[in-house]
Amino acid sequence: MKLSAAVMTFNEEKNLERTLKALADICDEIVIVDSGSTDSTKKIAEKYRAKFIHQPWLGYGKQRNAAIENCNGKWILTVDADEELSSRLKQKIVEIINGNEDKKVYEINRLSICFGKQIKHGGWGTSYAVRLFLKTAGRFNDSTVHESFVTQEEIFKIKEDIYHHSYLTLEDYFSKFNRYTTEGALEYYKKGKKASIGQIVFNPMYKFIRMYIIRLGFLDGIEGFLLASTSSMYSMVKYFKLREIYRNGSYINKKN
Repeated sequence: MKLSAAVMTFNEEKNLERTLKALADICDEIVIVDSGSTDSTKKIAEKYRAKFIHQPWLGYGKQRNAAIENCNGKWILTVDADEELSSRLKQKIVEIINGNEDKKVYEINRLSICFGKQIKHGGWGTSYAVRLFLKTAGRFNDSTVHESFVTQEEIFKIKEDIYHHSYLTLEDYFSKFNRYTTEGALEYYKKGKKASIGQIVFNPMYKFIRMYIIRLGFLDGIEGFLLASTSSMYSMVKYFKLREIYRNGSYINKKN
């Protein structure tokens, strides 16, 4: 078996079919590790004959590794449930896995699509992440959020893009916003970080100016303004939640 796709899911019925349809052309197997979906995620997975495994949420790094460990392929393609392989990317991946194995780890640029529009500015236009690698080349770290791939191998870039359907609607955005800010605050708490007034008050203002003006987010129209505004709020909310954890233990026992 040459190529396995490793996917994490949680209530992804709006995204999953698009993702699996793109994977089915080139993968020998699709492995899905699900953290307790209550929608039609499993039904969609079964349509594409994916191996569907229930795993209570471990955090992004450990959950992604759990999917990898259940893969049988020599090569692993780890894909989020809201990502879609472009046709050019699929051709490139097939070329890589059928070639020599001197290069063992690849990162792929994700093109962000938010609210139905491709976002090109504000720091959203270039976002490389490790997605394709030999199974023996490494694993992700144990970070609850913003996990990274740990390897001794050189990491190479694939120029062909993967489409990241980041947020379908504003409701979808704020649903993920609440989850990510909580997980980010808990991660900081575990590391002993503290929340300062500057991080809550001044960081958001700086982030908005950097995204919207310095990084030309205004060129993405109203969507660029919305993303700069809400992204600046992200920092503020995350640090305020961290402050709440220290004050009264909020979110510590929160589960998916």
